[in-house]
Amino acid sequence: MSIDPSSIPNFGGQPEPQPGPPPGPVVPDQDLVKQLLDQMELKYVVDDEGDLAAPWEEFRTYFMFRGEGDQQVFSVRTFYDRPHQITEKPALLETIDDWNRRTLWPKVYSHTHDDGTVRLIGEAQLLIGTGVSLEHFVSSTVSWVRAAIEFDKWLVEQLGLAEDIDESEKPESDDE
Repeated sequence: MSIDPSSIPNFGGQPEPQPGPPPGPVVPDQDLVKQLLDQMELKYVVDDEGDLAAPWEEFRTYFMFRGEGDQQVFSVRTFYDRPHQITEKPALLETIDDWNRRTLWPKVYSHTHDDGTVRLIGEAQLLIGTGVSLEHFVSSTVSWVRAAIEFDKWLVEQLGLAEDIDESEKPESDDE
């Protein structure tokens, strides 16, 4: 099975209609995801557990298959690496609740580490055990990746983190 590049949504306009009848259901696998990531021109690695991961500067997105048979699930899970302090958690939860109310995916939740830092995780899942249309799988996966990127941008705006990033990128001045 291969992905027709014209079936990947470009989000700048509507995808071209596909000629002929849609293909029957497929059960996606890691090779299909690798092919899709290649066509999206995204770099990826396979981690020690065999999961695909696409790294960005502030987060990494994993493409995982879990379960067996009819219960097999494809999960796209993004781990946002920016640490937040435990004292910021109530405001952070309020912010991600707002995101979760407004959007379909990724659904975002927090994880508090033993050292007291809080990090965010976004997730979207699709039941694939009985098969899905290739077009639906491709469209969902592309949308989830783009939404994971958009969440990071949105969070930076909401929490005013862009100013922190801008400040850290400015060269230090000798005027003291």
